[in-house]
Amino acid sequence: MPVMSSIERAFCRSGPWRWVAERYVLPWALDGVRPTGRVLEIGGGSGAMAQAMARGFPEATIIVTDVDDVMVRSASQLLRGMSNVRVERADVTGLPYDSASFDVVTSYLMLHHVIDWEKALVEAARTLRQGGLLVGYDLTSTALARLVHRLDGSPHRIISPVELTQGLDAAGLKDVAVRVSAQGHVMRFSAAK
Repeated sequence: MPVMSSIERAFCRSGPWRWVAERYVLPWALDGVRPTGRVLEIGGGSGAMAQAMARGFPEATIIVTDVDDVMVRSASQLLRGMSNVRVERADVTGLPYDSASFDVVTSYLMLHHVIDWEKALVEAARTLRQGGLLVGYDLTSTALARLVHRLDGSPHRIISPVELTQGLDAAGLKDVAVRVSAQGHVMRFSAAK
């Protein structure tokens, strides 16, 4: 399972990213969805989005996961003292959670780091309860995204909107929506179980 490059790690742990994540990125990514009940954030990185969710939705119980030990430590430090958040190390292609155990699964800018992202979607769907939602956003397959990831050396497999739609369908999810934004560079997605 790949980990972030040192450039991405530094960016994800920065104060400016946390500020932008809470004020702009999270509301945009959720697109009106209110994460309640048990929430699983896959590939949570530094914990910036989980911190924003925990503050904005205190009724939610959030488990934030990442496979990268550096990110798990960073998220644990950032989120310590928040009673509705727990940080765990987990590989998104083999999640250590029971089937149908979460109301919402979120994925923020991480699927492109997972070479077998289709398996990650299947695992996310497996952990969702009936009627649960998978929501998030990621990069789209553009020349710029591919170039940046080649230059920073991080393992990646950039996804097109069509591929993501097909992957969500193949994972057994319904009401699939993939919306491209930012002049084609990012996409929001949602799907229900």
